[in-house]
Amino acid sequence: MTPPTRLLLLGAGRSASALIQYLLRHAPAERWFLTVADAAPAHLAPVLAAHSQYARAVPLDARDTAQLRELVAEADLVISMLPAFLHPLVARTCLEFGRHLATASYVSPDVQALHQDAQAAGLVFLMECGLDPGLDHMSAMQTINALNEQGARITGFRSYCGGLVAPESEGDNPWHYKFSWNPRNVVLAGQGGPAQYLENGELQHISYHELFARAATISVPGHGHFEGYANRDSLTYRAAYGLADVQTMLRGTLRRPGYCPAWQVLVELGLTDDETRLDNPAGLPWQALVASRFPEEEIVGDVAQHVAASFGLDLHGPELTRLAWLGIFGERPVGMSNATPAQLLEHLLVEKWALGPHDRDQVVMQHQFEYELQGQARCRTASLVVTGADATHTAMAQTVGLPLGMAVRRLLRGEVAGRGVVIPTTAELYAPILQELAADYGIAFEEHDDAR
Repeated sequence: MTPPTRLLLLGAGRSASALIQYLLRHAPAERWFLTVADAAPAHLAPVLAAHSQYARAVPLDARDTAQLRELVAEADLVISMLPAFLHPLVARTCLEFGRHLATASYVSPDVQALHQDAQAAGLVFLMECGLDPGLDHMSAMQTINALNEQGARITGFRSYCGGLVAPESEGDNPWHYKFSWNPRNVVLAGQGGPAQYLENGELQHISYHELFARAATISVPGHGHFEGYANRDSLTYRAAYGLADVQTMLRGTLRRPGYCPAWQVLVELGLTDDETRLDNPAGLPWQALVASRFPEEEIVGDVAQHVAASFGLDLHGPELTRLAWLGIFGERPVGMSNATPAQLLEHLLVEKWALGPHDRDQVVMQHQFEYELQGQARCRTASLVVTGADATHTAMAQTVGLPLGMAVRRLLRGEVAGRGVVIPTTAELYAPILQELAADYGIAFEEHDDAR
């Protein structure tokens, strides 16, 4: 009998639950054997117990290159849910042993540099195949290609996505936000260089220190208004989407109303700085840390009053209300020694923004297409809202893990024609994945078309 196809999943964090369930669901029919390698695999025992003939869990030290090489050598295909900075190492190891690779993360320059070698070896390094990036590419390309087939000329494209919390699970949290994915990425959002996009033919650059002050209002039918801020370099996707001549091109991140102005204050206070170590004691009160952000000023009155006066804000307004709710104007100790401000902020937010066991998260995505057809200017919006079941079976895990699992299934069936570094912008990939998401999981976009 032909041996099973060996899958190796590296990392089983909070976004991996739906991916693991999908792989286990299809393992018997597809004849897969899944090895899940994680830093703390004990939590996987209840999940894998009923599937011991198809799966196992092993401990993983991602810094142990010898162990990584051993695991990759034993696999036919590697799926990486490790932090993005480890993907070049994983990709080089896959190239060494001639293994396909699939991830949900952005293509980094280091991974892109392996494209020709992977292509020559007949390997697929399938990247950007989760939610954002991933599902955004698939759904955008579906509409772009449909409009092109109608003879439309696309003049503008905007795309926004946010991993949020369902309104009924917000509780008394005035930020209307809780963590459903990597907290560190949330704290450091926007710090990878200036955001760059096109607006009506004009190139726009927004520095990190302006980013959250420049948020736009986005309306999602049936779900109200959101704030959207620009994400990374939007221009890199013009060629990938076939929109080289588009006049507006913007990719952004969504938050609930009020989040961005309050976060902007944290940025201006320097509390998202991850470069400077403070040489602080763990018992340093938060209000003393905030006061230290004004080294040349004498603080008269309490720290909150000084922050409000310094930034021209109402002491009882929404920004200060959100900051005060975090406890940064009180005697609460920062809880970590010799840390960066960003590490201290993350340490605080992990508690304040924790997703409770019965809380439901929510993923919201919207594409906006401006186009001309038969002499008329029109706008089409495609919106997706997915709500999780609980803190384990989250919308984030579904929308990251399911597209990735479905792409892996098609890759192993030989249905991916490309070789080298591939992202899911071709119909051979996105069409069956979007169809399966809608038919089997109810994950589907709603489109609205209006005159402009």
